[in-house]
Amino acid sequence: MAIRKPRGTQDFLPEQIGNWHFIEDRMRKICKAYGFSEIRTPVFEDTKLFLRGIGETTDVVSKEMYTFSTSDDKEQSFTLRPENTASAVRAYLENKVYGKEALTKWYYMGSMFRHDKPQAGRYREFHQFGAEVLGSQSPVVDSEVICMVVQLLKDFGLQDLNVEVNSVGCPNCRPAYRQKLIEFFEPKKDQLCPTCQERLYKNPLRILDCKNETCKALSVGAPEIHEHLCEECHAHFEELKAFLHAAGIQYNLNPRLVRGLDYYTKTAFEVQYTPLGAQSAVAGGGRYDGLVEELDGPHTPAIGFAMGMERLLLALEKQGLLPEPIVESSVFVLALGEAAKVEAFKICQALRNEYITAEMDGQGKSMKAQLKYANKINAKYVIILGDDELANKEAIIRFMESSEQETVSLDTLVNRISSLVKG
Repeated sequence: MAIRKPRGTQDFLPEQIGNWHFIEDRMRKICKAYGFSEIRTPVFEDTKLFLRGIGETTDVVSKEMYTFSTSDDKEQSFTLRPENTASAVRAYLENKVYGKEALTKWYYMGSMFRHDKPQAGRYREFHQFGAEVLGSQSPVVDSEVICMVVQLLKDFGLQDLNVEVNSVGCPNCRPAYRQKLIEFFEPKKDQLCPTCQERLYKNPLRILDCKNETCKALSVGAPEIHEHLCEECHAHFEELKAFLHAAGIQYNLNPRLVRGLDYYTKTAFEVQYTPLGAQSAVAGGGRYDGLVEELDGPHTPAIGFAMGMERLLLALEKQGLLPEPIVESSVFVLALGEAAKVEAFKICQALRNEYITAEMDGQGKSMKAQLKYANKINAKYVIILGDDELANKEAIIRFMESSEQETVSLDTLVNRISSLVKG
């Protein structure tokens, strides 16, 4: 076949969809418990949203975005969303939600797009579950968001979770820390990887997050941000830790955790599932108190997180925590003869009107072949309808598990099947 799916994308076939429904149902359940409502935003946005919202110095914006223009307007640039926080904030502002409610709690699920090297659990089209809280600067909210993520992962049965937290400061204290980092790395500039050499004067905090082994070694002994926090950021972080302790959340302080996006302030966190190895992060997020203002809105403190759904499925598979496929009761109507086919079609539609899964042969198969197909689709009941049954206004119900049979009138057939299926 000459045409194949683009590299870094996937097809999800019917046998895989059950696992997606499983995690999506659990995600919606946890969001309801924490008071979040679902939103859906466009898959593509004005490119300026991500340039301003995420930051031009980030890897996402500088290297990974899928950006395009339309044939009728070359001046307008659009980008497939690489993440959803900026889109959520845009929706919050455009729909003037800030004027309707003091606290906004949203969650979302959907496709994101980044032009990155595909690897285990990472794709160019990938799916994220995420949540945003807009309107509160309290560390209570930060703690609730982290607790929600941990509770969800534990509900799935995942063990060996590692919760990492840090404070990345705010515009008041970060400039001084930024200068300390520049002074620390400047003598080593020529030894840094090309990407970190570019980061040095634009966003030196990102050097701490570099995965290059040389850069990791060069950053040993670098100033740590918790030593340079302002009084407000320090107090906020101490309260966060107290709330996490009260909730029984075990965590590690990680001064190198800066996350990959420019909009983060104060709290940054990540939840890792260690058996996944190098790509162990399954969820992460943080506070972004300046993003709404950056996008021309009123000052609105906020915090959010995102969870990679493919990576979560990979983790659940590794621990054998995905459920066995559920075989629901279904009905196959076996028709013998042209007149029986018409009645069989009528019966199928009557059952479907009751939301009972029903099928019939559409290929002219023999009785033996039809029974074989009924077995293949795991039909629990087979309705047999031929000339004799039609003449007597009856049908035969065959119980596939026991091979027993029962004769019922056509008038009561749908009610009888409904009582069997629905109990």
